[in-house]
Amino acid sequence: SGLIGCSWAMVFAAGGFKVKLYDIAQEQLTTALENICKQMKEMEKSGVLKGALSAEQQLALISVCTDLKAAVEGATFIQECTPENLELKKKIFGQLDLIVGDSVILSSSTSCLLPSKLFTGLKHVKQCIVSHPVNPPYFVPLVEIVPHPETDPSTTERTYALMKKIGQSPVKLNREIEGFVLNRLQYAVISEAWRLVGEGVISPTDLDLVMSDGLGMRYAFIGPLETMHLNAEGVSSYCERYAEGMKLVLNTFGPVPEFSGETVQKVNQALSEKIPVVPKVLDARRKWRDECLIGLAKLKTQMKSD
Repeated sequence: SGLIGCSWAMVFAAGGFKVKLYDIAQEQLTTALENICKQMKEMEKSGVLKGALSAEQQLALISVCTDLKAAVEGATFIQECTPENLELKKKIFGQLDLIVGDSVILSSSTSCLLPSKLFTGLKHVKQCIVSHPVNPPYFVPLVEIVPHPETDPSTTERTYALMKKIGQSPVKLNREIEGFVLNRLQYAVISEAWRLVGEGVISPTDLDLVMSDGLGMRYAFIGPLETMHLNAEGVSSYCERYAEGMKLVLNTFGPVPEFSGETVQKVNQALSEKIPVVPKVLDARRKWRDECLIGLAKLKTQMKSD
């Protein structure tokens, strides 16, 4: 019932599904429900609540439970949202494996643990899959669906259909790979950003501006491959024109950074001056970020309907 679990609960309730939110302590669940209620009421007031139901109707779909067996009774889909700890996740899936039937889907929110590490050896491995959201899933719709080598294709298809139904944007990976796809792309950007700042080419704040007011403007609507397609007369034309230049630049990229030492201090100082590392300030900035995401989501929906 942490941030990701609460966000998922809100997404499923917005889609009209009954949700049971499970945690080991009642006080955590009480706090989670209070936070969900507050967020839903605020979003309804602002006109950005997802789904066709009112906040009250959606809240009525969410109940809480501290008993795992009772929590999953009658479930068709189980979304695990425990901390990113392999042993903890394996323990939970081991417990679920003993109590679920042969039709329920067992899904993990993990951002980097491979399905083969999570699910191998489980009796219900064919029903297991990773559904990796982007934090927070209520505001960012992408979900990476990553199968275990033994996952039944029907599990993948059912998960994909469910995510579409609740308004998310699912993508299917054909096989597992370290970091999945989103984090591989994200880490590639972070890596080069780190090198450019570390080598004194650009300041940390200007580096972020290159993304937010440059690449990010395009990438909010189209991906890097469509960008190539539109920036020439198709992808083939782009490669003919720019392949040599791209390879020349790529060959100058340095080794994987250590993410330590002087560059950490430089980046941390710049970001701390902009956003002081104080809970109240960080929370306010996160709230602002989420409001921006809501606005962008509304714009994207409007652009698609136009």
